[in-house]
Amino acid sequence: MSSRRKLSSALIVLLAAALPLTACSSSSEEEASTSSATREFTDAHGTTEVPENPQRVVVLEPLELDTAIALGITPVGAAVANNVTGIPAYLGVDGIEPVGTVSEPNIEAIAALEPDLILGTDSRHAEIYDRLESIAPTVFMTTHVDPWKDNVVFIGDALGKKQESEDLIQGFNDKCEEIKSEHDVEGKTVNMIRPRDEQTMSLYGPTSFAGSSLECAGLTIPDQEWKDDLQADIAPENFMLATADYVFVTATDVTDENELPEVIRENREQFPSLTLVDTSYWVSGVGPLGGSKVLEDIDAFLDAQQ
Repeated sequence: MSSRRKLSSALIVLLAAALPLTACSSSSEEEASTSSATREFTDAHGTTEVPENPQRVVVLEPLELDTAIALGITPVGAAVANNVTGIPAYLGVDGIEPVGTVSEPNIEAIAALEPDLILGTDSRHAEIYDRLESIAPTVFMTTHVDPWKDNVVFIGDALGKKQESEDLIQGFNDKCEEIKSEHDVEGKTVNMIRPRDEQTMSLYGPTSFAGSSLECAGLTIPDQEWKDDLQADIAPENFMLATADYVFVTATDVTDENELPEVIRENREQFPSLTLVDTSYWVSGVGPLGGSKVLEDIDAFLDAQQ
């Protein structure tokens, strides 16, 4: 064999070996390009560049945490309702680092996680926006009391999953319609009570997360003097304002009726159709996952009434 033939053969072998490496290199470059690609997003603070495919998200609101997980994105860090309860168990996830509380996020803890996107709320976190923005692109909802379904779509859009978030809301609405069709709820009234202390109970209104979920399922909340359209606080002596055809009372242990306010225990005959429900998702678990569990509870309760 001539030396030229030997050289050509060797060259073919080298080229063949190099092809997969070139393809891998191209694929890696594509992935790097995708993860670093950005787009413009408009929020309560104007327009900012956010990653198209965020990998390390920190959230400062329960709704943002619930929604992100529902969309298949597990944040690296989250502000919690309080430092004792931590990340809500109903979410079924591990490995999320608490970064302070919703009312007082820990800036140093957030920075240590090296996020590529931070989600918060202007009504709660406006004072620390500049500090957060210096860490990573930051997107704020206007307020946590806006209709939660609208905020779910806003969060989904910020995470690059707007269509998926709209699908989640459609699934929630479809479940509401299913409950309405399966149960005779027309004209039935309902109240949700959150015990605060021995002197105060809160009733949740139609625009609250829990209240809107009850009304979505076809039930009607009696009129009250709602504070911020969300809740009405009543004293024990006004307990009759909490009566309705159906009554839901939040508790940490849904099997323990001792968690009922004393005035309700003493006047139990005024609340014949009452059930305890889990505070962690009826109050704190705002979002598609919490909403799904709320509707499951409503459906099970109405089944038991038949």
